[in-house]
Amino acid sequence: MKLPKIRELKEAITALIKGPYTTKFPYEPHTPKPKFRGKTEYSKDDCVGCAACAEVCPAHTIEVEDIVDKDKKTGKRRITLFHENCIFCGNCVENCITKKGIKQTQEFDLATYDRKSVYSEVEKELVLCQCCGEVITTLEHLEWISKQVSEAEFTNPTLYLSKLKSLGLSSYEGIVGLIPFQRARRQLILCHKCRREATLER
Repeated sequence: MKLPKIRELKEAITALIKGPYTTKFPYEPHTPKPKFRGKTEYSKDDCVGCAACAEVCPAHTIEVEDIVDKDKKTGKRRITLFHENCIFCGNCVENCITKKGIKQTQEFDLATYDRKSVYSEVEKELVLCQCCGEVITTLEHLEWISKQVSEAEFTNPTLYLSKLKSLGLSSYEGIVGLIPFQRARRQLILCHKCRREATLER
């Protein structure tokens, strides 16, 4: 039998005096370190619904669903993050354009019998093209872009018209049929394809 080394004796004595390195969880609550990457949650107020988080998720655990009504006038975007597939890499947090829309909490004990608690979701109002009805982005996303570009927002009709609409200062429902000329339609909320067609129309 080999005699214990000095290092092993030191570790044994340290463990007797200071106690074990491990915590007593689940018998006692465990407090993770400040930079611990735990359960990921959306902030309903700070998320703008841009879906950048879904684009960078390596586990493909974030689902983006655009729900548009039959007449293509209104719609909503639902973004859902499923915790059961999340690998807690933090890519969504790092690439969030607002830096506050999604965050990782200190919560790590995610075992549950309630299926409704294994995901985090947020819903945002969509902005649709007033010519073809295609999805442009969310209203809050356009408002965020407007704040970033400041006065330059007035150079883009989609930006300033969306802002006026969100403030309740204007309404453009049913105006498309009243504008017969393609070039005049540039002053509507348009997707990139319809804006190109309206601009190049002779």
